[in-house]
Amino acid sequence: MGFTDDHLIPLVDGGLGNSAYLVDLGDGRALAVDASRDLRTLKAAATRRGLRVAFAADTHLHADFLSGAVQLAHDDDARVLASAAGQRAFPHTPLADGDDTDLGGLTLRALATPGHTDEHLSFLLLDGDRELGVFTGGSMIVNSAARTDLLGPDRTEELARAQYRSLRRLAALPDQTAVWPTHGAGSFCSAALGVDRTSTIGAQKQTNPLLAAPDEDVFVQRLVSSLGSYPGYFDRLADANRRGAAVLTAAPLLADLTAAQATSLLGEGGQIVDVRPAADYAAGHIPGSLSIPLRGQFATWLGWLLPDTAPLVFVANEDQDLAEIVWQSYKIGYERLAGRLAGGMTAWLADGNPQTSTAFLTPDDTADRPYLDVRQNAEFAAGHVAGALSIELGGLAAEAVDAPAGAVVACGHGERAMTAASILERAGHTDVAVLDGGPADYAAAHGRPLIRGAEDIRP
Repeated sequence: MGFTDDHLIPLVDGGLGNSAYLVDLGDGRALAVDASRDLRTLKAAATRRGLRVAFAADTHLHADFLSGAVQLAHDDDARVLASAAGQRAFPHTPLADGDDTDLGGLTLRALATPGHTDEHLSFLLLDGDRELGVFTGGSMIVNSAARTDLLGPDRTEELARAQYRSLRRLAALPDQTAVWPTHGAGSFCSAALGVDRTSTIGAQKQTNPLLAAPDEDVFVQRLVSSLGSYPGYFDRLADANRRGAAVLTAAPLLADLTAAQATSLLGEGGQIVDVRPAADYAAGHIPGSLSIPLRGQFATWLGWLLPDTAPLVFVANEDQDLAEIVWQSYKIGYERLAGRLAGGMTAWLADGNPQTSTAFLTPDDTADRPYLDVRQNAEFAAGHVAGALSIELGGLAAEAVDAPAGAVVACGHGERAMTAASILERAGHTDVAVLDGGPADYAAAHGRPLIRGAEDIRP
């Protein structure tokens, strides 16, 4: 069909650090690979080109988002392509190693590449006998490979050894074959990685340190040692994707709630999530609310810090996109969205309800406070304020009682730190402050060096 780069449309979810792909098949039909349940960007791209999604392929049972394949089958009559070994409980074409799917001019070949998950497939796109590119999902990614510990610590090494064999298999493809991974920079499904999202087999043979490992044991050591923590909701979504996400017949909306209704939901185990910018939360917020500013990473922290079983009430500014709240929640399986507080904090206060505030300090105003760094361990090790205490945000609730009194909480800019402060306040800390800035700003203001290393990371 004369395939060119223009026929491939990468669709990047920067918040989760993933890429889906839309392939224009040249006849008004398209192939979607690893599409999220949030199909807004994919459908807009398809509409611009006048395409109907005829095929929806999933490389694996995703742990970090709900697949949109079932929805595409409903909306576009797409044929779902997925591994037979995944035993999905909805209509799909089950594929095994070497199975070919005729796309009409192009061929999609399934390659068994276990490691990230047991049933993982990569999809090789062929034009006749010519290898155009390979959708590597969570197998080979740019300058790394996806993590192998999602099925538990007792299987991490076994899957890492499977990942070794899978990467060697992919590396045997011709050097000019494009590499189109799902996981990329910012994805907690990935091990250590760079910023590029696509590559070629030849480039990866030159730059991927895992492919440079002299043997399987070194490969396993390098991969396993690079694994950090990941959100707890990852443990639920693989099974949810095996069952298939519920089909949505209309776009979900947030209901408007009065302050009294929000208060009633709190008494029933509900949670208040304040999605306003960090500075707005600091100026005044509902006591006991959790600050998760609405941005690309919203879904990650929602899924990391709250259960999917609690009714959620959102506090937002009038100019914030409510649809973004809904879709980021739905794409990770959070559907108990009770609504948003109509009128926001103005309505809350007008109803006679209390608010509290959090000190949001410039580096110059933080003297003599203990410094609590809530970034990921890898970020901390790459450069941190001398004497800082490190507790990752994802694990802070479990260690909140041990947080130092009067701490200034810091991350890279302030958003995660404000989330951390809200967790500490919920645990009874009344004297925390948040740094408006990052380690470099603090170090410059106080003449304290930034140092590298993991010696200060809490075990």
